[in-house]
Amino acid sequence: MAAAHSHFHQIFNSPSRFNNVKTQPIHVKPERRTIISATLRAAVIGGGPAGSSAAEALAAGGIETFLFERSPEAAKPCGGAIPLCMLDEFSIPSNLIDRKVTQMKIVSPSNLTVDFGKTLNPNEFISMLRREVLDSFLRSRAVGCGATLFKALVTNIDMPASEKAPYLIHYISNNNKNTLSVDVIIGADGANSKVAKSIKAGDYTCAIAFQERIKLPEDKMRYYENLAEMYVGNDVSPDFYAWVFPKCDHVAVGTGTICSKQNIKQFQAAIKKRVKKRIEGGKTFKVEAHPIPEHPRPIRVRGRVALVGDAAGYVTKCSGEGIYFAAKSGKICGEAIVRVSENGKKMISEQDLRREYLRKWDDEYFSTFKFLDVLQKVFYGNDAGREALVEMCGDEYVQRMTFDSYLYKKLAKGNAWKDVKMAANTIGSLVRSNILGREMEGQAYRHRVE
Repeated sequence: MAAAHSHFHQIFNSPSRFNNVKTQPIHVKPERRTIISATLRAAVIGGGPAGSSAAEALAAGGIETFLFERSPEAAKPCGGAIPLCMLDEFSIPSNLIDRKVTQMKIVSPSNLTVDFGKTLNPNEFISMLRREVLDSFLRSRAVGCGATLFKALVTNIDMPASEKAPYLIHYISNNNKNTLSVDVIIGADGANSKVAKSIKAGDYTCAIAFQERIKLPEDKMRYYENLAEMYVGNDVSPDFYAWVFPKCDHVAVGTGTICSKQNIKQFQAAIKKRVKKRIEGGKTFKVEAHPIPEHPRPIRVRGRVALVGDAAGYVTKCSGEGIYFAAKSGKICGEAIVRVSENGKKMISEQDLRREYLRKWDDEYFSTFKFLDVLQKVFYGNDAGREALVEMCGDEYVQRMTFDSYLYKKLAKGNAWKDVKMAANTIGSLVRSNILGREMEGQAYRHRVE
């Protein structure tokens, strides 16, 4: 775990830090200087968890840091679940948490329901937050460390004229066009990253997430006091899952898909139908949709530009989790730049970023991403696999292994005998579920014929 930054807590919640930031355009011809000032200058494009964590690490390390965020008041459509380890590692104060989920129900296509939280220890829970609250907090902390926040739209990035010449960032702020020269750029601007396009980082497959925020009557909200639900089935998603996650005074109800984006509203209607009795009387007050990357980009570092978070493609398969990995990648990248530049005293290179950022990231998380990719292919491909997944989740050993991996972000070490038993049970579940799947398909066919 990285050291907590608790000494900044006093200044984080001051909204005036956002309002008083003034943009200061700087015009430098790239051929005249190899480094712009006495210290390295860095721009972070995107003010979500990835960008804010990168900006905080850079600014705290003595690097002149500029954080660009187009819409600080906006919020990315997101379930908002974060693992237990993130609270400590990123010093997230408890007052930001809307709900502490200790019960997790997973529901199969045939409505088999499994309580997926019975192995949680008394001090363990899944935190549910609103992204607008979390993102604002992290941005404010980066500003508190010395980063300059620009509420601005980046329109274009000019590549350096030589190996050590600066990058030119063109942006619009308050309807004015400006240019800023920097030595290094971190792209944290999401799945449709402009930074990624500027360095020709290549394309990747994206899912779409669709979510409605629904304010429930008090009696209905009590049901979701500490409960989150996941639903799987072709009706709610052909290749992912749907969710009901509790927030402060409402629930987030949503779904996602890769292969059938054009039908996303149909899948959203299906999850609302599945939970109809529990959300009756609720009022939808916000509808959100957003692309979610399905795998890392072909190129994540080029020159003195690095991609982090969704821009790099750091969203896990199977669970679709991205908040922790966004913040972690930003932190690793920012700290790497501080380290190799000796707190901003030296220019860095592409080789530095590959060695100190990419290699560290891949060494730590490559196996986790690949493992979850395999799980998604095995269990999310059809309703038979989904039935097997839910049945398997009823096993307490599977639950404990899953939560150890999720809550603490490390692949849990299991018991060899229990692992063999789990594999045998999984095969049995897949066999039984294939039989059930054929029966369900037969019933559906007969229903259509009749």
